[in-house]
Amino acid sequence: MRVIAGTHRGRRLRAPRGTGTRPTSDRVREAAFSILGDCTGACVVDIFAGSGAMGIEALSRGAALAVFIERDAEAIECIRHNLATLGFERSGRVVPRDWSAALAGLRSSDTRFDICVIDPPYALFPGISDEIGPGLAPILSEYATVMLEGPAQGPVPTLDGVRVTERTDRTYGSTRVSILRAYTQGEVE
Repeated sequence: MRVIAGTHRGRRLRAPRGTGTRPTSDRVREAAFSILGDCTGACVVDIFAGSGAMGIEALSRGAALAVFIERDAEAIECIRHNLATLGFERSGRVVPRDWSAALAGLRSSDTRFDICVIDPPYALFPGISDEIGPGLAPILSEYATVMLEGPAQGPVPTLDGVRVTERTDRTYGSTRVSILRAYTQGEVE
């Protein structure tokens, strides 16, 4: 596994072994970021971060901040190792908690996230996206982008509590990537 583009293109990343994490493949990451677009100056939150590859990819592409939410101890160590190896200790922050507690804690900060990556264990799909939505909405910036990664088979995930203005779904082998453009303030015109 490696960083696909940006300042750290080609650098290798460590992935946790035997923890049940499923790192996003290089191919899927490259495709997702081509849809996500410019990350320059963005604040990113990576929920179910695993190795941290998605948030690190955003940092390499110019994101100002990436927050990694992960509860598995081995995965947390991998994220910290990857951030240190690439010199992203100042712009990457690890929140070692369950997603629900982490989102509750982030609501009290002034940071609003422009990009959110949600890549839960496939066994939790699609219900987890409905559960996360209400806790996620208060931490998103006014015009945010949410990327959901899940299994290609089964229902298309939704994001309860978040007003979606545009949606792009792509399938790559056994993986579905859904990119949702969200508007979190006022009424949609």
